[in-house]
Amino acid sequence: MSEAGSALREPAERAFPLPHIYERVSRHVPAIEWPALAPDVEAILRLKRERNAVVLAHNYQAPEIFHTVADIVGDSLALAREAARVDADVIVLAGVHFMAETAKLLNPGKTVLMPDMAAGCSLADSITAADVRALRAKYPGVPVVTYVNTSAAVKAESDVCCTSGNAADVVRALGVPRVLMIPDEFLAQNVQKQVPEVELLTWAGHCEVHERFTPADIADVRESYPGITVIAHPECPPDVVEASDFSGSTAMMMNYVTEKRPSQVVLVTECSMADNIAVANPDIEFIKPCNLCPHMKRITLRNIRDALETMTHEITVEDGLAERARLAVERMLAVKPTRTVSPRQAA
Repeated sequence: MSEAGSALREPAERAFPLPHIYERVSRHVPAIEWPALAPDVEAILRLKRERNAVVLAHNYQAPEIFHTVADIVGDSLALAREAARVDADVIVLAGVHFMAETAKLLNPGKTVLMPDMAAGCSLADSITAADVRALRAKYPGVPVVTYVNTSAAVKAESDVCCTSGNAADVVRALGVPRVLMIPDEFLAQNVQKQVPEVELLTWAGHCEVHERFTPADIADVRESYPGITVIAHPECPPDVVEASDFSGSTAMMMNYVTEKRPSQVVLVTECSMADNIAVANPDIEFIKPCNLCPHMKRITLRNIRDALETMTHEITVEDGLAERARLAVERMLAVKPTRTVSPRQAA
């Protein structure tokens, strides 16, 4: 290379921002796009120090959030547990609204910020507190296990919460023959196979990401990629879970991939899951299909930055309601796990 050419390249190379952080997401964020994202990353890192803030990010967040500014990452159960232990004045929830409410329930004295208040959830929207009261009237004395993907108002009407990762343990811990498990119908049907000794009464709520998968999708993938490992989220329809090699929460999916190390894998869930696992597992080939969650994708680096700069939008939960909802979440957190993998674990 000529001296002139070298002189032209060196300033550009020196100007490339935050190269040590970009390395974490270089497989998923083109280098040409990084200079537009880096100022927000840099500002968020600075604001976290100034505000004594942490960012909690769900596994469905995009890699540029998950691997650059998040302090705590995980599935709903992991975020709930860590939210209860976090040592910070401010929590920014990079996820959906019910997760921010759960963080507030467990940290009533802290400021919890939601970058975009429109980041909702089809499951949370599928049931109301009035619906739960009607179910209690229809099935008197039957305990209500409520998926954490619900509003604080619904949690307040429940006996105990659960996540996809601990649902079977929560049901078993009740020690009763009959349980109302709401609102995810498919999750309840899949958990029913793990707890045949308990009758699970269900509600017709579904996740708009997972309900769209079909056994035909899995058959197509298996035909195109013989020998591929198929991992499905338990919010998928039971026939999709049955057609898979393994089913589990997003944390269980990650653990399975990192421990079993299949050469090719398809994650039957939200698209960003594969992107985030792939960062730490470059030797594993991740095949799609997947479905995007439009609510999760409302969270961006820019609105996380805006939330910290302006201290908006703050999540609040009315005291009386919060106390009852908090109890349901705390009961969930007190349940000891008895199983760490799905019964459909591949050999």
